[in-house]
Amino acid sequence: MTSHLIQILPSQLTFLFQFNKQTSCLIQLRNKDHQYVAFKIKTTSPKKYCVRPNIGIIKPKDTRDFTVTMQAQKIAPPDLNCKDKFLIQCTIVPFGATEDDITSDMFAKDSGKYIEEKKLRVVLIAPPSSPVLLPVNGDTNQDSSNEIHVQKDWVPTGVENIPLPLRVSEDRTDEDIVDRHVENVSDMEPSKDVVQLNLAKDFEELKSRLGIMDSKLSEAKANIMKLTEERRTNTEEKDLLKKEMEVLKRKMDAKRVENGFPLLFVCMVALVSVVVGYYIHP
Repeated sequence: MTSHLIQILPSQLTFLFQFNKQTSCLIQLRNKDHQYVAFKIKTTSPKKYCVRPNIGIIKPKDTRDFTVTMQAQKIAPPDLNCKDKFLIQCTIVPFGATEDDITSDMFAKDSGKYIEEKKLRVVLIAPPSSPVLLPVNGDTNQDSSNEIHVQKDWVPTGVENIPLPLRVSEDRTDEDIVDRHVENVSDMEPSKDVVQLNLAKDFEELKSRLGIMDSKLSEAKANIMKLTEERRTNTEEKDLLKKEMEVLKRKMDAKRVENGFPLLFVCMVALVSVVVGYYIHP
């Protein structure tokens, strides 16, 4: 399938299979478009694998990594042939979109949007120092090229146990054994480095989100303080206006009393004059 939005490296998931041990694989997604692209990862065996992160946003011409961790397995598939598969879906999203904006409806085929899908198969490889499996009938697998001879031990239940190597060929020196051990350790180091790299990226991402939340919290506190100050100022202005209205009301009442006194005095004088005139001129 031709990829128009993203490029996937590598094109398959390769795990170093070991019994009762977790193993990880790092995949890189590269955005080939000039727009923001959202991706979502699905698997046919969700209980067997852990994907971090399983959704995300890739900026234009940018890359994004995700890690797939296979849980510890007790049984190996025949010939290490694994049928598990992963599906990567991606679609174009608005400029500036974040992971919080991603919904399952974005990747629905009936939404009318262009949904690009890419399948990845799982490949299991055996470690270089994997032991030789012995048959149950008691015959040992011997090869002229093998320098380590394994002795079988049987228990009453009939379960075959394979102990550690008992004897080393004289032609093999201690230096050869040390070199082989170092080679096996170096083969395992990339998976540890991948896990450490993924943890470092997750830590940086969480640190960035924490900084954003702190800035938003500081901004909210500043807004609250500003609103509180405005409310206090409005209350003081309201109280001042009330006091001024009371003073103005008192002045108006006093002026009314002052203006009404001469009128009353005139009326009384007129009344007295009428009475005196009546008695003087009966």
